[in-house]
Amino acid sequence: MPPAVGGGLAGSELRPRRGRCGSQAARAVGPDVATEATTRSPKRPAPSSRRFEAPGRWALLALVTLMSFATRFHRLDQPPHICWDETHFGKMGSYYINRTFFFDVHPPLGKMLIGLAGHLTGYDGTFLFQKPGDEYEHHSYLGMRGFCAFLGALLIPFAYLTVLELSQSLPAALLTAALLTFDTGCLTLSQYILLDPILMFFIMAAMLSMVKYNSYANRPFSAPWWLWLSLTGVNLAGALGVKFVGLFIILQVGWNTVSDLWHLFGDLSLSMVTVGKHLTARILCLIVLPLALYTATYAVHFMVLNKSGPGDGFFSSAFQARLSGNNLHNASIPEHLAYGSVITVKSARMAVGYLHSHGHLYPEGIGARQQQVTTYLHKDYNNLWIIKKHNTNSDPLDPSLPVEFVKHGDVIRLEHKETSRNLHSHYHEAPLTRKHYQVTGYGINGTGDSNDFWRIEVVNRKFGNRIKVLRSRIRLIHLVTGCVLGSSGKVLPKWGWEQLEVTCTPYLKETLNSIWNVEDHINPKLPNISLDVLQPSFPEIMLEAHMVMIRGNNGLKPKDNEFTSKPWHWPINYQGLRFSGINDTDFRVYLLGNPVVWWLNLLSIALYLLSGSIFAVALQRGARLPAEVEGLSQVLLQGGGQLLLGWMMHYFPFFLMGRILYFHHYFPAMLFSSMLTGLLWDTLLRLCAWSLASFSLAGHVHTLGILSLLLGIAYSFYLFHPLAYGMVGPLAQDPRSPMAGLRWLESWDF
Repeated sequence: MPPAVGGGLAGSELRPRRGRCGSQAARAVGPDVATEATTRSPKRPAPSSRRFEAPGRWALLALVTLMSFATRFHRLDQPPHICWDETHFGKMGSYYINRTFFFDVHPPLGKMLIGLAGHLTGYDGTFLFQKPGDEYEHHSYLGMRGFCAFLGALLIPFAYLTVLELSQSLPAALLTAALLTFDTGCLTLSQYILLDPILMFFIMAAMLSMVKYNSYANRPFSAPWWLWLSLTGVNLAGALGVKFVGLFIILQVGWNTVSDLWHLFGDLSLSMVTVGKHLTARILCLIVLPLALYTATYAVHFMVLNKSGPGDGFFSSAFQARLSGNNLHNASIPEHLAYGSVITVKSARMAVGYLHSHGHLYPEGIGARQQQVTTYLHKDYNNLWIIKKHNTNSDPLDPSLPVEFVKHGDVIRLEHKETSRNLHSHYHEAPLTRKHYQVTGYGINGTGDSNDFWRIEVVNRKFGNRIKVLRSRIRLIHLVTGCVLGSSGKVLPKWGWEQLEVTCTPYLKETLNSIWNVEDHINPKLPNISLDVLQPSFPEIMLEAHMVMIRGNNGLKPKDNEFTSKPWHWPINYQGLRFSGINDTDFRVYLLGNPVVWWLNLLSIALYLLSGSIFAVALQRGARLPAEVEGLSQVLLQGGGQLLLGWMMHYFPFFLMGRILYFHHYFPAMLFSSMLTGLLWDTLLRLCAWSLASFSLAGHVHTLGILSLLLGIAYSFYLFHPLAYGMVGPLAQDPRSPMAGLRWLESWDF
């Protein structure tokens, strides 16, 4: 049989493998088979051929990298307006430049890097990023897009090197690079101001670092081993620091590490001291180092964002006191609550906000048609309430009357300052939460009825104690029904301005839903104290930030008429996502994977499960496979197994998520499926070439197969590239459109 194409690990050239996978393969094969493989394998290539192998690899890597950057930076300035989620992440980059605090459901690293890229390339943070379609005009946006495109372009050489390390086959690596280079979906995601290319960069960098340090398993504690192990930890911190789904690559590296340590523990040639050193090295590089870096990103985040902004209301009163410009920053307010005070009441549950009312009524059929009471996350005059006695309308601020403090157990009335209606409840059912009572605003100029009376209680306090602003955790118990005021956290429909539902629950369990604290406090008859003593420590700030982000993520639900997708849609490329434009006169960009690439990936997963199962069963049963097939089966099972695990780790968890999901969530998994496709088809074609060794053209089967796949992928990109680079003219539904013949599925809406 002729030599293998591209210097890969093929039938007639079973190259010795370095690292854990290689050693496992040797142990699995056994001494007899290993000896047979040695005798049956032909001589190694002459020194002259090996001399050109390394330059060839570097030249191919350079070509792959050049193609990647060329496709990602082509027409990067188009369109010169906001596309899709650029409105969010561009705006957040501006917040960093302006040092304005904001809230987002993702960790801060990605937005910080976008802001830094914008700052270094001349963007001044003044563009509003209000809505998709707004023109950038004179504002410098290319630096932020260029940064994302740069990281997106690096995905291809990273994938190339990863597959090369796992398979030792240049054709497999080249096929992987082509799949990702010519995928319109990966291209589109890389060209805009988004978190996705940053997240995928760190995921792929962590994967590459992991397989590289695995390859140095026979040289533990050497400089390259420490380098790649440390880089794995750095990239894990980066992935988690961009989005919480970075946890999936952490789980994959964790599984690899546990498996590695288990094999080391079973190697009786190693002393327990050596095994302990291995364990310590991994704890330091894969746990301590990532945690330190992840914590450092938050330290920078809180240090930079020191000005009050639109995210204040999501956080506790003590947190807000540290933000310059917030009304609680360096503030002095009365310490104890008194009658006549104007106050805001904030829920102790993260990301619920302030007790709020406004002039709008509940609609017909939603309990009593009285004034709405909700919670609202932002500062607003409609959050202000006046605390009054339940049995008198006298003005507590009258200078002739003494100050009377509110005490634990008092019966009070809360009058809404802007509308003069009282906080009220009754036996009508709440709008969204069954078996809870409706809460409304009722009365005229503070005059209502006995359903306006509430007993104020401080959690874990005795009757008669004064109530402290900010510090006291209070409950409001309705005097007539005995229910407790709380917020369900459910988002009201448009008639409720998509604010959060307030109910009165008859179930008296002490939960954060029904616990409040008094934040703002205005009373001219009382002396003030400084709030500086209430500012939280850094660990408390970081813990609170994570609680708010987790709750925010869980609360992401689809709005009316908002496009979403389901996880089963993604691998089949069922439906794309509009990035820009909807009409035939618009510049349209449509996020859709190259169907040839995606359907080939889907077929490859099925083929891998079939072929991998056959080889696994054969090896488990002790079948004596030919040496060439033995080597290819180890590449398929071990290298392919790592990639299949990566695909599963980054895909199946989405089936368990209750939050809103979009098509772009699949792309990290798509990277792994593309790498698996490259490795699988190279291996299958080599097996075909080996099985046809008796035929004269057998040596060309592998070459022709790889070339056919490369040409097919490139041609499909030529057909579908307008999806990524932009289209103008008739929609694909119109027979006159040049894209009409490419609308292979009715669900594609370009």
